[in-house]
Amino acid sequence: MSAPASIPDTALVLAMSLDGKIADVQRGAARFSSLADLAHLEQRVAAVDGVLFGGGTLRAYGTALPVRNPHLLAQRQQRGQPPQPLQLVWSPSGQLDPHSRFFQQPIPRGLITTAMGARSWDSEQFQRIWVMPESRTHPWDWPWLLAQLKQEGVQTLALLGGGTLAAELLRCRCVHAIYITVCPLLLGGFTAPTPVDGPGFLAAVAPRLQLLSWRAVADEVFLHYRVLPPYG
Repeated sequence: MSAPASIPDTALVLAMSLDGKIADVQRGAARFSSLADLAHLEQRVAAVDGVLFGGGTLRAYGTALPVRNPHLLAQRQQRGQPPQPLQLVWSPSGQLDPHSRFFQQPIPRGLITTAMGARSWDSEQFQRIWVMPESRTHPWDWPWLLAQLKQEGVQTLALLGGGTLAAELLRCRCVHAIYITVCPLLLGGFTAPTPVDGPGFLAAVAPRLQLLSWRAVADEVFLHYRVLPPYG
């Protein structure tokens, strides 16, 4: 089965160490990529209607990545998009720091959570809150949720992690492309997070990828894959 047609065109965008880690064993903010990778990430963010990341990622960084490049802002205007994409946080618990810089940034914010997780938030902090019905949270029904996003205008989506969220969407066949930057360092560690965490996939049913393009900039390698249907 391929990805559902009723969901946004979704791309996983991330940087990892050569040994496949997206952070070290302390699981803090990963700041090991180059300025070239940050520019690449901003390009991917500027191209989409929405950006999705987990609560753990927000707690690690404290901010979202806004579009600042004037050329990218002009491109969004030409496409009829607002200056900034919708920044969507997935947090079933809703336990986020209301004093983090994220809530001071001039960006549209959305929250994907449970009824319990939504109780602490209002429209000043999140312009839109999607509450997953209890029957759809074990496991989370991502095709249903992403279909709601598409109905409200999110046609394209960048998934920025973390590994648990990426695993959830891959499990549901909701990722169409992967942009991955391989950075020249080794982090190691049994508990250091990887691009795809969770219980994992058996090799026979693992997502399969087709390499569409690659380029090397200094010591980093930028890879672009298409996720092949069917899998799983």
